[in-house]
This record gives sequence, structure tokens and C-alpha cells, in this order.
Amino acid sequence: MAPRLCSVSAAARRLLGGPGPRARDVAAVAAARFYSKDNEGSWFRSLFVHKVDPRKDAHSTLLSKKETSNLYKIQFHSVKPECLDDYNSLTEAVLPKLHLDEDYPCSLVGNWNTWYGEQDQAVHLWRFSGGYPALMDCMNKLKNNKEYLEFRKERSQMLLSRRNQLLLEFSFWNEPQPRAGPNIYELRTYKLKPGTMIEWGNNWARAIKYRQENQEAVGGFFSQIGELYVVHHLWAYKDLQSREETRNAAWRKRGWDENVYYTVPLVRHMESRIMIPLKISPLQ
Repeated sequence: MAPRLCSVSAAARRLLGGPGPRARDVAAVAAARFYSKDNEGSWFRSLFVHKVDPRKDAHSTLLSKKETSNLYKIQFHSVKPECLDDYNSLTEAVLPKLHLDEDYPCSLVGNWNTWYGEQDQAVHLWRFSGGYPALMDCMNKLKNNKEYLEFRKERSQMLLSRRNQLLLEFSFWNEPQPRAGPNIYELRTYKLKPGTMIEWGNNWARAIKYRQENQEAVGGFFSQIGELYVVHHLWAYKDLQSREETRNAAWRKRGWDENVYYTVPLVRHMESRIMIPLKISPLQ
């Protein structure tokens, strides 16, 4: 006979009225009473899974903005530690010149160094107005730009590695606009389980309203090319203390906890970078 994993003491059986169905009924009623009222928003709610209607549309069609066709590129450069100052100086000298040319359908959104997170790293974000055709047009023109080619050659000697992604912006997020400083920026990156992007979007479309009071929400994006099922949320704060206070305030709003409980199971990996803008960054 298999051993019993647990047993109920005689005192407990007497308290519950015996070991039969009545005991189970009493326990169920007690549990129901405990999880009523304000406890509805507790971890108990996370035991139930949101149902998402099956859709045949592409994620990009369902989640991105319909009124615009902007495409974003995010680039991560790991810089040799001894070269970071020279890298920043070179970037600040060359990139603004390139974007003064109106023939390039590309604009700088933000440029940063990572303060907390992966060290000696530069992060750049561009917007291509006109989608993929604008991206290809810009790339073809840069191939014949001698100043840009020299810039890339000199920059390559300062780098350990580089990677990028092409992104679309979520329809329910703010579109990134130039911002006066000084601010620090947090880039929160979520790598989702395949097949969960729609559910992520459904939840955040409701939750973003809880993170607007201090105008901290800068932009929200999801990957199209590069590593897939990746989400980037970009936030702005005056300082780390302001970040702490703003995030704590969200937890005091009924409904924010529900968003967290429903989205955490969708995540495979998450990362937070605190970033300082370069002098040329439109997001200061």
C-alpha cells in the first residue's frame, strides 16, 4: 500500500466535524470567505488564466499603430572600456550631421550610455518614417556617404560587439517625443514565451493608464526582426528616487497588481537598464 503523504489530526477532524465531505465543505466555505472582498486582487486571481481569442492576423497588424507606418531600430554597442569617452565624442560629432540631411527618412529618437546594467554599453534608437521602404532608402544612401563610412570604420575599432533589432511601436503607448532634461531613462526588456504577444498587449493596453500620472511612459515597442518575442518599455524619471516613488505609487492603484499577475507568467527573461542620455539625444 502506498504511504499517505499527509494526515489530519484527531483534533482537527473534531473541529471540522469529521473526516468526510462535511470537512471539505467547511474548508471550501472558509477559503471562499478568505478570498473575497479585497483579496480578489491577490495572488489567488493569478491562478486563473485570461482566455485570448484565436486570431489569424499577424501580431504587427493587431498591436501596432494603424495611423502611422513608423519603423524603429534599436542598436546595442558594447564598447571597449578604455574607448567609451572617444566613442561618445565621435558619435556626438558625426551623427547629428548625418541627420541634418533631409534626404534621409530617418531621425534620432534617443542615445544613451548604460549606467546600471551591462557596463560600457551604448544604446541608440532611430525612427524610420515610412516603414521598410524608408529603411532601405536610408541604407542605400549611407552606402555612398564617405563621412559615414569613415565613421563606421573608426567606430569599429572601439567596439567589442554590436547587435540590433527592428521594432514596431504598440498602439496604446505614447510615441517617443523629444524631452527636456535632466532625466534618467529605464529600458525594461522582456523576452516573452512564443505565442504570448497578443495576451501581453491585451493586458498592457489596460495597464498603461496606471503609469501616466508623472509622464514617465516614453515608448513601448516589440521586435519584428532580430530576436523575436522581445518587448522594450522605455521610461523617464528625474532620478532613482523618483523612479522608486513612481513605481510604488502604481501598486497602490487597484488594477495594477492584476496586470502584473497576468503578465509575469508570459515572461521567459527580463532585464532593466538605467541609462544616461548623450548630449545629442533628443530625449534628455
